[in-house]
Amino acid sequence: MKNKKIINKILIAPYTIWMIGFIVIPLLFIIYYGFTTKRGDFTFNNVVDFFSLIHLKSFYLAIRLSLLSTIICVVLSYPLALIFREGNFSKKSFIIYVFILPMWMNSLLRIFAWLTLLEKKGVINLILSFFKLPNINIINTDAAIIFGMVYNFLPFMILPIYNSVMKIDENTINAALDLGASKVTTFFKIILPLSVPGMVSGITMVFIPALTTIVISKILGGGQVLLIGNVIEQEFIESSNWHLGSGLSIILILFIFITMALTSKYYDKEGGNFL
Repeated sequence: MKNKKIINKILIAPYTIWMIGFIVIPLLFIIYYGFTTKRGDFTFNNVVDFFSLIHLKSFYLAIRLSLLSTIICVVLSYPLALIFREGNFSKKSFIIYVFILPMWMNSLLRIFAWLTLLEKKGVINLILSFFKLPNINIINTDAAIIFGMVYNFLPFMILPIYNSVMKIDENTINAALDLGASKVTTFFKIILPLSVPGMVSGITMVFIPALTTIVISKILGGGQVLLIGNVIEQEFIESSNWHLGSGLSIILILFIFITMALTSKYYDKEGGNFL
C-alpha cells in the first residue's frame, strides 16, 4: 500500500511541477501586477478600470459574439449528433474523425485560410463574380468573427454531445415508446434531459475560448472589432502596461471562474459529473 502511494506521488510529480510553473506562478504574477502601480505601490485602479465605458463595451461585445457562436454550435451539433446516433453508418468513427481532422492543423493557418476565402477579393467573391452574383462583404465585421469562432470551436461542441447521446441506453428509449410516448415526447422527456451533460460540457468548451479569443478577432476582424482579449493584448504588447493588462485579466478570470462554478452547480443538480 505504501509503495503504491509512493508510485502515485512520483507519477503526479511532473504534472504538479508543470502546474506550479505554468499556472500558479503566472497567476501570482498577474495578481501582483494587477494590484500594483509601476512604482510598486498597492492600488485597485487597474482592476476598477475594467468597468470603464471602453472596457465594458469590449467585454459586452466579447460576451455577445461568444454567446451567438455557442448557440450556433449547439444548433449545428445537436442534430448532427442525433443523426450519427440513429444512422446505421458502417464507419461512424471515420465520420467523427473527419470532424476532428481540422483540429490537427494549426489554428492560425486555418484562420488565415478563411481570411483568404472571405476577403473582398478572396476566393468566394471571385467565384460569385464569375457567376454574376452579388459579392459578400463580411470581412472585418462581427459576422466574420462569429464565422471563425464557429469553425474553430464546432468540434468541441460536437464530440461531447455525440458522446452523451451515444451513452443513452436504447432500452430506455424503447421503453418510453412501448408505453405510448410519441417520438417528440420521448425526445423531450428522455433524450434531451440525458444529453444535458454533454451539452453543458460543450457549451463550456466553446464559450470560454470564444470569450477570450485574440487571434480570430484580430485577423478576421482586421483590428476594427476589439474584444476584451484584444484590449488586454494591447495593454501588454503595444502599451507595455502590464499592470492595467493584469488588472483587466483578473476580472476576466473571475468571470470565467464564476461561469464555471455556476455550470458545475447546475450540473450537480442534474446528476452530472462535470468538473
